[in-house]
Amino acid sequence: MTDSIQSGTIHVVNGPNLNLLGTREPAIYGRTTLADIEAMCRAACERHGISLVFGQSNHEGEMVEMIHRASGSLGVVLNAAAYTHTSVALADAIKAVGVTAIEVHLSNVFAREAFRHHSYISSVARGVICGFGAQGYRFAIDALAESRATTAA
Repeated sequence: MTDSIQSGTIHVVNGPNLNLLGTREPAIYGRTTLADIEAMCRAACERHGISLVFGQSNHEGEMVEMIHRASGSLGVVLNAAAYTHTSVALADAIKAVGVTAIEVHLSNVFAREAFRHHSYISSVARGVICGFGAQGYRFAIDALAESRATTAA
């Protein structure tokens, strides 16, 4: 895609096991499915007149490629899931392409196990949203859309 096409696009990248949302540990992650989240993200992007590229992978390298494809876009909403706590490669991909990223987590990772308190993504993200369930994606999309409006003004 060219920069002019990409500039009005938000990429949502989801990591491992998020394809199981709705049935995976519903006490922690809720009953909302990944398809429900995609529909919510599409609606949020449509309200802002922004295109959406939505993806999920259980493979770190595939997620790196998704971030590379977001180069020149309005930004990336990244729920790296368990890779948040282990992946230097995802952080490096964000830095390498220079894309604005917002880190999202369905649960409040700081109210969970200690190993979840560290993120390799946070240091390269514009912000972090956690603990608001699926609504966190909408908050991130709104933030990226508002930053575009502020930049254009």
